[in-house]
Amino acid sequence: MTTEAPGKPPDGQRPLAATAPGSQDGAAKPAPGTRRPLDRDTIVRSVGVSLTLLAVVVLGFIGYLYFLSGVQEARAQTTLYAQLEGQLSQAIAPTGPSTAGPIAPGSPVAILNIPATGLHNEVVVEGTSPENLTLGPGHLRDTPLPGQAGISVLFGRRATFGGPFAQLPQVTPGAVVIVTTSQGTARYVVTTTADSARPVPFSSAPNQLLLVTADSSFAPAHYIEVAARLTTAPQPEPGGLPSVGTDEAALGRDFFALIPAMAWALALAATAIAGSIAAGRWARWPAWIATIPVVIAVTWNLYQSLTALLPNLY
Repeated sequence: MTTEAPGKPPDGQRPLAATAPGSQDGAAKPAPGTRRPLDRDTIVRSVGVSLTLLAVVVLGFIGYLYFLSGVQEARAQTTLYAQLEGQLSQAIAPTGPSTAGPIAPGSPVAILNIPATGLHNEVVVEGTSPENLTLGPGHLRDTPLPGQAGISVLFGRRATFGGPFAQLPQVTPGAVVIVTTSQGTARYVVTTTADSARPVPFSSAPNQLLLVTADSSFAPAHYIEVAARLTTAPQPEPGGLPSVGTDEAALGRDFFALIPAMAWALALAATAIAGSIAAGRWARWPAWIATIPVVIAVTWNLYQSLTALLPNLY
């Protein structure tokens, strides 16, 4: 009679492999925190997550344009109003180009009130580029400031970034427009409303204010102009007005913004793919917690760049 050593398998039988608790068919699970191999399922899952994020980004851009952009504009208006109010109280608000050069684009230059549209104490900034008009209505830089002799032009968005000129098409002749600058308060009376697709002759009055916005809240193809005649004494215009680019014209776009937009889009795609792969190979929630703040920051910059590609009056 033979005695087998403890743990030794009988003759002719192979030793059984140790099976980890919870594993099947002898396949051991990787220890927590260890990197799993990159297989086909992980790649397919990562691509699916990336496509889902792309759809979310597109829908998010729509939400940004019609909701979050208004919050952004309101915050900018609060800051600009406090800045301009301090300058007006000290009589140091800009009145036009000076020896130091033209007024810096984005600087507050006037306070606009149009009671007929419900617009009150809206700060007007210098410049009409898509970037400038994210702050509020903009003054076309190659025209005099409101209240000065000549024809002054103000642009305002129709639908996005608060839509300060959303109700402008409903303005009728006789409505009052009040603008306050460092030179005082100017009062205008609306005389004519026109569409760039069907223009009508404007008043021949020497001192006027033109208010311009898009003709549609969804797909603008033309713009609307509201002409108002100055009824108070005109202020002197210092001259030396700068020239403007095509992005500052009515319905102008900043096509140079396409370059940063493409760069941010690639950065967003790379971040999403990296985050989904990390979630598939390591722990899921830590990977997403680390990735989501980066995705939000990149997405916000992408939205800013895409906005500059849209018409400035939209």
